[in-house]
Amino acid sequence: MAKHLDLEEQEQLDELKHFWKQYGNLITWSLIAVLSAFAAWNGYQYWQRNQAAQAAVMYDEVERALKSGDLARVDRSFADMKDRFSRTTYAQQAGLLAARAHYDKGNVDASRAALGWVAEKSSDEGYQAIAKLRLAGLLLDKKSYDEALQQLSGSFPKDFAALAADRRGDILVAQGKNTEAKAEYQKAYDGLEERVEYRRLVEVKLNALGVDPTAGPAKLADAASTAGVNK
Repeated sequence: MAKHLDLEEQEQLDELKHFWKQYGNLITWSLIAVLSAFAAWNGYQYWQRNQAAQAAVMYDEVERALKSGDLARVDRSFADMKDRFSRTTYAQQAGLLAARAHYDKGNVDASRAALGWVAEKSSDEGYQAIAKLRLAGLLLDKKSYDEALQQLSGSFPKDFAALAADRRGDILVAQGKNTEAKAEYQKAYDGLEERVEYRRLVEVKLNALGVDPTAGPAKLADAASTAGVNK
């Protein structure tokens, strides 16, 4: 019996050697690949945490500079964040703060540049949407209507879609395109919840164009028809 077990064990050992000879390298490289990927993932997570921590410190510096009214220091800190931490949300928040600070001081070009960077580089849809809406407003003030509409082209996150429609309505009114403006304002009105105070402002804009958004479909159709005849 002992010899039989020895022979059986020897056969199993031979089979194992044969299997390892045939597939050993593949298994080894597969393990290396898995372990390397795991190590890389851990390293990336550590890098992200480290980047976020450093970016947070610099964001605090931007806020302190804003409180002291030192726009030159704001610009230096923001430029440094763009160079070193552009992928962090702190850099994008800093861009919005810098844009607001320059706008309040009347430096529209600097504000536009900061907003343009956030709109183009932000990986967060929310910050990107905010930047585009504000940038469209600046362009509207400069009567750069086509550029303003370009900022509002494409899709927006659900929470910002109504605001984008409202801003498009403002631009279209400025261009004298009242029919198109009504459609955009109606989208904005329908997209805002009743409890949102801004919805009332959109309603006022529609009223100014001869539209009562609270009316029924038939009444709206009659109003649109009448407006078209009087236009």
